[in-house]
Amino acid sequence: MADMASLLIKNGTVLDPSQVFERRVDLFVQDGKITGLGGHLPKADRTIDATGCLVMPGLIDMHVHLREPGDEEEETIASGCAAAVAGGFTGVVCMPNTKPPLDNEGQITFVIREAQQVNLCYVWPTGAITKGREGKELAEMGSMLEQGAIAFTDDGVGVADAAVMRKSLQYARMFDAMIMQHCEEQSLSGGAMNAGLMATKLGLPGIAPEAEELMIARDLLLNRGIGCRYHVQHISTAGAVNLVRQAKRDGQRVTSEATPHHLLLTDECCRTYDTNYKMSPPLRTGADVKAVIDGVKDGTIDVLATDHAPHLAEEKEHEFPYAPNGIIGLECALPLYVKALVEPGHIAWMKLVELMSTRPAQVLGLKKGTLQQGADADIAIIDPQREWTVDPGQFKSKSRNCPFAGWKMKGRVMATVVGGEVKYELAR
Repeated sequence: MADMASLLIKNGTVLDPSQVFERRVDLFVQDGKITGLGGHLPKADRTIDATGCLVMPGLIDMHVHLREPGDEEEETIASGCAAAVAGGFTGVVCMPNTKPPLDNEGQITFVIREAQQVNLCYVWPTGAITKGREGKELAEMGSMLEQGAIAFTDDGVGVADAAVMRKSLQYARMFDAMIMQHCEEQSLSGGAMNAGLMATKLGLPGIAPEAEELMIARDLLLNRGIGCRYHVQHISTAGAVNLVRQAKRDGQRVTSEATPHHLLLTDECCRTYDTNYKMSPPLRTGADVKAVIDGVKDGTIDVLATDHAPHLAEEKEHEFPYAPNGIIGLECALPLYVKALVEPGHIAWMKLVELMSTRPAQVLGLKKGTLQQGADADIAIIDPQREWTVDPGQFKSKSRNCPFAGWKMKGRVMATVVGGEVKYELAR
């Protein structure tokens, strides 16, 4: 096997939370690994001038829907990975709510094999907690782990049966595997937007915040004596943030994630009946947004994800109550988080990179999210001053369901390096 081309990234500001390192230095890559950081580095086969840019560990998204197998007209592993590297992500965790669901070792193997053939970024599949994601009988979690499943979730629905959930926590604990829960009590779900004054004004059925909070509270109680690694997906309410905060104080093994839309948008957006504002969990109130931001600031929320959920235009053209939930987000997530968190002064760039790279790697148990010497050369190069306007028509994703179209952004991905190879580069 021939040696890989060497790469020199020069004149950039290297930002690495794993080393608490922020300095203008050059970075050298050889054979897919980071082999030099500093000055007077050797000549390389290829050089990228990162003047004015931040050089950071590649971003990791813990919550992505790639739709393959089954809904390839919405997204494929290939198009989803292309969107990922365009957004600075060098690895994504894909959800199992495909058709058929990822609930057996054959489906896990399929996703990993397809991702390797695409060869753009790492794809780590999650396996379903229950067979068919029906919430009744545990899937073969052990065999899926052996084939490369990184965690387990029935994402799209929460596991409603407490006895089944308890078994899943006990079983996952045997392998020290992680359970990721879509927290929504089904008897309180079924609405189209957040329950409250705006839903009443619009005549739309609501989803109460208690739907999210009840399931989190139940799961934390079930897990208290089990000690499984438990992850709350797309947290959205003030009560949910408080539950996780208290559980962390009590020493529970709980982590959580937030999304850009739950930091930037509220249920007021739904007054236009634009289905790009329909998602699960729904957009909440301004008070909830503030609580989620506070959770990011104080460490209650560990990870910033996207919940990238592609849908066909004709599906999103249905009436609001009947349109599918979800929006795409891989290609604009970083600047959206800059707008939500960095520009208002809630967190610094170092913390943002930690939440989007170093911390997701730690939560997932991956040796990623670092620019230390000898680490895999997974790198994102960002121009923090580059201004641009979101145009979903230019996205690499196959879908266009994005509520941020026309938003003016600051911060652009200039290049993405995965395993030492440049997988994306924006024309200058």
